[in-house]
Amino acid sequence: MAPGAESGADATTCAIVGGGPAGLVLGLLLARGGIRVTVLEKHADFLRDFRGDTVHPSTLGLLDDLGLFELFDALPQSRVRQFRVPMADGSDVVLADLDRLPVRHPYIAMVPQWDLLDLLAAAAEAEPTFTLLREHEVTGVLRGGGRVRGVMYRSPHGEGEVRADLTVACDGRWSVVRRAVGFPVREFRVPFDVWWFRITTVRHLPEALLPRIRRGRIGIAIPRRGYVQVAWIGRKGTDAALRAAGIDAFRAEVAELLPDLADDVHTISSMDDVKHLDVHLNRLRRWHANSVLCIGDAAHAMSPAGGVGINLAVQDAVATARLLAGPLRDGALAGVGSGRILARVQRRRRFPTIVIQTLQRVVHARVIAPVITGRKEVVVPRAAGILLRRMRGLSVVPAFVIGVGPRPERVPGWARRGGG
Repeated sequence: MAPGAESGADATTCAIVGGGPAGLVLGLLLARGGIRVTVLEKHADFLRDFRGDTVHPSTLGLLDDLGLFELFDALPQSRVRQFRVPMADGSDVVLADLDRLPVRHPYIAMVPQWDLLDLLAAAAEAEPTFTLLREHEVTGVLRGGGRVRGVMYRSPHGEGEVRADLTVACDGRWSVVRRAVGFPVREFRVPFDVWWFRITTVRHLPEALLPRIRRGRIGIAIPRRGYVQVAWIGRKGTDAALRAAGIDAFRAEVAELLPDLADDVHTISSMDDVKHLDVHLNRLRRWHANSVLCIGDAAHAMSPAGGVGINLAVQDAVATARLLAGPLRDGALAGVGSGRILARVQRRRRFPTIVIQTLQRVVHARVIAPVITGRKEVVVPRAAGILLRRMRGLSVVPAFVIGVGPRPERVPGWARRGGG
């Protein structure tokens, strides 16, 4: 055992806080590399409404490489192949055509995230060095010797500690770990919030996402099996007024904006079914300190624009496993100089994060803000729409940004099980 490495019954090599997609992918990859991993998840199961349950082509390829795609493909799901945008004349145009991507699975799979997490957890638990601790809510970090030495937790059996050579925060935008360590955050202004809800319907919707715009509202109907998931976009700070108007007024607004679903809006039973997402866009100036690292939303909270947050976090996890598996095996992350090694992850993943967040900020300022303030009711200018119709191949560019993203990561050879 390397100097400074943690030992004992409550010790592990890598403690991962949060059993979301990034945490479980990282845990699975490291466990396949023979590294002791403990994932602490505060809930008893994964049965929660995750709203944007999108699995993009980059993540579908990852599942292929892990030997899990056939199991994933058997899950109930719908598929999105195009992003369309409305024009001033009432027609629409293809902005992003995923079918044009040169990838194994050129579509976005809409799958309840609990199904994906159950699949990843089962695969990880088949590895002898992996442990998943459910109902273990991390409450803080352990410090000593100039570094983070693990985490403190609360469970149904009481309070406890897990000591680790490396602690990785995958616990989202409200990360307990990043708050406890005191990482500096850079915030970007976001002018809108999102309200998520479901409309039960038997209608068949095309495999495309098409925003609808009217009087300062944007509605995006996402086809699912047996229902439609709706992202309702409006001005930040208006949640109280929306709820005060009541369910009947809300149903009427939805029916006006989404006329194809007007006969089904009664399935929104009350405003309790309408979940408010306070949208934030930020990133840490520094993702790491000695023996502790933040990835995914814990390092960079993403806007829902493009639905790329989950997949960016998964790419973070793949890069983290590839860059840190060797140092973890060598015990090099259990000392006061480990921050220099952990900086490799930030250097690798900072560029794609900045690119995506910059594009999201442009969409916020040039598309969403003018619509929700009533300054315009079209997403794409007429000239751009004509260009997209005449040069349909251009739709592969936004498709690549959404479906694959800048700097896609590859699963390390030692973690692969079949696939491509």
